[in-house]
Amino acid sequence: MNKRTIVSMPGDGIGKVVLPEAQRVLDAVGFEADYIHADIGWDFWISEGNALPERTVELLAKHKLGLFGAITSKPKDQAAAELSPKLRDKGYVYTSPIVGLRQHFDLDICIRPCRSFSGNPLNFIRRKGDGFEEPAVNAVIFRQNTEGLYAAVEWTDPPEPVRSALETHPKMARFKSVLGEDLAISTRIFSRGACRRIVQEAFAYARRFGYRSVTVCEKPNVIRETSGMMRGEAQAVAKDYPGIELWETNIDAQMMWLTKNPETYGVLVSGNMFGDIVSDGFAGLVGGLGFACSANIGRDVAVFEPTHGSAPKYEKLSPSIVNPIAMVLSACMMLDHIGEDEKAKRIRDAISAVIAEGAVRTYDMMRISGSPESIGRGAASTTQMTDAIIEKL
Repeated sequence: MNKRTIVSMPGDGIGKVVLPEAQRVLDAVGFEADYIHADIGWDFWISEGNALPERTVELLAKHKLGLFGAITSKPKDQAAAELSPKLRDKGYVYTSPIVGLRQHFDLDICIRPCRSFSGNPLNFIRRKGDGFEEPAVNAVIFRQNTEGLYAAVEWTDPPEPVRSALETHPKMARFKSVLGEDLAISTRIFSRGACRRIVQEAFAYARRFGYRSVTVCEKPNVIRETSGMMRGEAQAVAKDYPGIELWETNIDAQMMWLTKNPETYGVLVSGNMFGDIVSDGFAGLVGGLGFACSANIGRDVAVFEPTHGSAPKYEKLSPSIVNPIAMVLSACMMLDHIGEDEKAKRIRDAISAVIAEGAVRTYDMMRISGSPESIGRGAASTTQMTDAIIEKL
C-alpha cells in the first residue's frame, strides 16, 4: 500500500496536545504516513477573520484524509470582540470550522462509537438486587452531519420574504404580533436523499459488524415532517436487511432508556441534533468525553476527531494531564476507514489492556479534579498514558 498523507489539524487548546500523541501511537503500530500540518481554529479567526483558511481546505481536497484535534467556539458577540481590531466592522462572521468542513466536503455521515472497556472505573453501573452490575455498552450512533438544525439556515429579525412565506403556515399565527427584532428562527431541514444515505450506512455497518438491531431515534409524533421522513426512510431501507430488526425510539424516551438498559442498543441513527444528544448520552456511560471518538465521512474526504472540546485551561499544563484515548480511538477509526483493520485492532487491544490492568489512569479515570496537582495525586500524564499504550503494542 502506498504511503498515506494525512492532513493534521490540531486546532485549539488540548487539540494541540492529544493529536501528536495519536500520531505517536500510529507510528508505533507501524502505520507509515506523512503528516502535513494545517491551520484551523480560533487563532486564525482572530488574525484572519476565518477559522478555516482556504489553504487548509485545499490540503484536504488534495489528500482526502484528516485528523482533527479540537476547536474553541464562542458566541457571536464574544467572537466579534476578540477579532483583530484591523478586521472589525468589515463583515467577518465567525462560523465553526469543523461545521464548515462538514458542509464544504459534504461529510454527511458521522459515526460515534460508544463502547465500554472492561476495568474502566468510569463505566456505567446499576443496582441489581442487593448488589451492582456493569452492563457492557456497545452502541454506535450514526448522526446525519450536514442537515437538520446544523444546516444553519436561521435568522434573528427574518427578512420580509422569509417571514411572509412562514406566515402562510397556520401555526405562525400566534407569532404575528411579535416584532421582527424579537423573533429568532432556526430551520430544521431534512432531505430524503440524505435521510436514506445515513440509514443505509447504519444498516450496512450493522450487517458488517454483526449488530442485531438499528434504532431510528427521532421524534415523529411531534416533529412530524422531518422526523417522519427519517422514520419512513428507515422503514424502507430495513426491508433490504431482513436479519436486522428496526427499532424506533423518541429522543426523550431514549435518554431515559439508555441509563436503564444501554446494553440493549446496537446501532442508532438520528438527525444532527438528536444524534449529538444521544451520542453524548452514551459516551457518558463508557467514560465520558475522554473516550468519545468520531468520524466525519463523505464520498471523497474523511476527517476523524474526538468529540471533546478544546479545554484551553489544560493546554499549558506541564506535564499535560488530559486523556488522549478519544484522539487515539479516532485515529483507529481512520485506520478502519482505509482498510488497516489489523492495526486498528492492535491499538484498541492495547488500550483495552492498559485500562484492564489499571496501573495507568489519567485524572478523569481516577475521578479527581483536573489540576496541576493531579500528577502528585497519582494520575498519569498524557504522555504516560500514550507510553503505556505503546508498550502494550
